[in-house]
Amino acid sequence: MSGDNSQDLTIPGICEGYLLKRRKWPLKGWHKRYFVLETGILRYSKTQQDITRGKLHGSLDVGLAVMSINKKSNRIDLDAGDVLYHMKANSHDLFYIWVAKLSAHRMFKKNEAAQVHNGFFQALSQGTSVPGLAQRNGMQDVVSPLTVSGNESRRTPSVTDSAAEYFDASDGVLNGSFSESESGLSEGTTSNSEPEEGHGEHTYTRSTPNCVVPKNTGRRTTLAAHCPDNAQVGLMQILYNNIGKDLSRVSMPAALNEPINLMQRLCEELEYSELLDTANNTQDPYQRMVYVGAFAISGYATAHYRNRYKPFNPLLGETYECLREDKGFRYISEQVCHHPPISACHADSDNFSFWQDQRWKNKFWGKSLEIMPTGMVNVTLPRFGDHYEWNKVVTCIHNVLSQQRYLEHYGEVIIRNLNGNACTCKITFVKSRYWGSDTNKNEVQGTVLDQTGSVIHRFGGLWHEGIFCDTLPTPQCIWKPNSQPKDYYLYYGFSSFTLELNELTPGLKPLLPPTDSRLRPDQRMLEDGRVDDCDKFKEEVEDMQRERRKQLAKKGQEHTPRFFKKAMDSSGRDVWLTNGTYWKVRENPGFANTKNLELW
Repeated sequence: MSGDNSQDLTIPGICEGYLLKRRKWPLKGWHKRYFVLETGILRYSKTQQDITRGKLHGSLDVGLAVMSINKKSNRIDLDAGDVLYHMKANSHDLFYIWVAKLSAHRMFKKNEAAQVHNGFFQALSQGTSVPGLAQRNGMQDVVSPLTVSGNESRRTPSVTDSAAEYFDASDGVLNGSFSESESGLSEGTTSNSEPEEGHGEHTYTRSTPNCVVPKNTGRRTTLAAHCPDNAQVGLMQILYNNIGKDLSRVSMPAALNEPINLMQRLCEELEYSELLDTANNTQDPYQRMVYVGAFAISGYATAHYRNRYKPFNPLLGETYECLREDKGFRYISEQVCHHPPISACHADSDNFSFWQDQRWKNKFWGKSLEIMPTGMVNVTLPRFGDHYEWNKVVTCIHNVLSQQRYLEHYGEVIIRNLNGNACTCKITFVKSRYWGSDTNKNEVQGTVLDQTGSVIHRFGGLWHEGIFCDTLPTPQCIWKPNSQPKDYYLYYGFSSFTLELNELTPGLKPLLPPTDSRLRPDQRMLEDGRVDDCDKFKEEVEDMQRERRKQLAKKGQEHTPRFFKKAMDSSGRDVWLTNGTYWKVRENPGFANTKNLELW
């Protein structure tokens, strides 16, 4: 081994001490933890004594992680794909020491991997056995934490890299060339870092009954064209330039989109609205809460097949209606705000009313993409006067730049009846253990509690397969998703219900306002397979939106939503509620006889 290679494989010095670490879901805030960085492995525990006793809370190979930093808040984020650490130092000097040490250990791990790689191919070419790494006993030299080399070559990462990285601390931060805007890390975001160290022991079997075959609705069962192959799209460069930023403000190429938008995504949550029909006809309040809980879970099911494309961002003032006589509900949605993007919706039927306004924050951490919704979901059941309210959990796409990407939901949902205190419901979307098997992948556990906190019902299962409740008078599967349509993978992973959302029939078109999503040309172009045309028109549509905003700003005016009004809920939060005019205008005088926005 040459002298240069020996220097490359010099083991950096050990770095250890206390840092602040973001608390595990569902808890918020930061707590003090003791970290030890040795030979490229970062371990942590509650105290130094716990480390000495071998009682670890977690560990991470920094050579496999992407690192991003925020100098202003002394924050370091490590994204290894399956696990995400958020850490903060108490002082700027300590922050610099840890950044330098992490950079040195990451470089060591990469050089070590490269040495093995090169040795392997050299052995193959010479027909000899693969040599191990050279013995490094006695080679442990301490690397000064403030003199880490900043000469690592900078290049656009490749998907084929064994350890993809988008920002190396040693590339510029120690030389003063790091731009604060690169990290864009928000202190106010709620990030769910890594798996909980222990969950409740009550678990559910993965076996569920066969999927329900959806009824034939007479609507379409395919799209006009297959989804485009976006493997060659420069997603890496796009995300590389936006680590830690809110991606909802980043324009993406059309090939990364699916031909529905975020308002239609909200409508997808009503695919299993029959659970609310059942709840409205269930006398027992505790059993009623079980069905409401199952409905809250069912809205996540379709995401299991949808990790390759993102929905369109609606334009300000864009609308979408969904009238489903077969399911007994009608739904209306409107994009009521652009910055921040807010989609409001309302649905009603004889058995329930459903409404929410959702805002999404999308954060890319280097290998994982977190989608963090804010806003509450509301459901009322007229027969009993119940008003249920609940939050949503985080959705995370892991290994977003590789072909092994997967999606999971994690966090806690709390369902409360605002018009009665007989019971509450707690639902936990379990975060998979990155160091273990898939035994708890997509697991969800729910409990219905009475006023004293006693458990009345337990239910659970897998959010993509079904939910079972064994505490009902007759233990039963209370929900299971419909089977996927034939060749669903060729059509963006859409369910049968989703395939129907953007369908435009001749009889429907004259009844819609010109702002309806079905009439948006670029979205329709993508559905028809005209990806290049979609890209061009999408850019034009976004330019038109920016121009409308400029004109309003010059006049000192703001956009006023047409079908929703701003209000305040019982907790003092701003919410968007229907003003009740959409279906009235649709019936008389009809949108063709009214003044409408020109969005495209």
